[in-house]
Amino acid sequence: MIQRSLAGALGALLAADGLAMLIFPLAWYGAVPGVITTGPFNPHFVADIGVAYLTTATALAWFALDPAVAWSALAIGSLFLDAHAAIHVVGAVTSPACGSLILRDLPGVFVPALLASALVLLPPVRQGAPQ
Repeated sequence: MIQRSLAGALGALLAADGLAMLIFPLAWYGAVPGVITTGPFNPHFVADIGVAYLTTATALAWFALDPAVAWSALAIGSLFLDAHAAIHVVGAVTSPACGSLILRDLPGVFVPALLASALVLLPPVRQGAPQ
């Protein structure tokens, strides 16, 4: 049951973030710490990432509803979050501001990736087993 709850909560948060990127891209760009330091506002890029977040949120929601069937979707969604986090790690370790960048990205980039990866790595929920 905790796997499903965690997947549902994480999916809802990522869906909200993805929708904000699609509906209010300029406001999202200005509100998220560190985003403005990545370069000028690019609405197409923000929308692309918003769609990736919504896709990942859908995988998490599907897993929350039917973990036995949707584990592979969860794994693919987690792969995006992990790759995104890896990009942030590389950017941080190649910067003199490494520690502050890691701390800045911890809640919005690293924690979601770690939680999704934990869901992937936990023993799969079997159909008919208590959840």
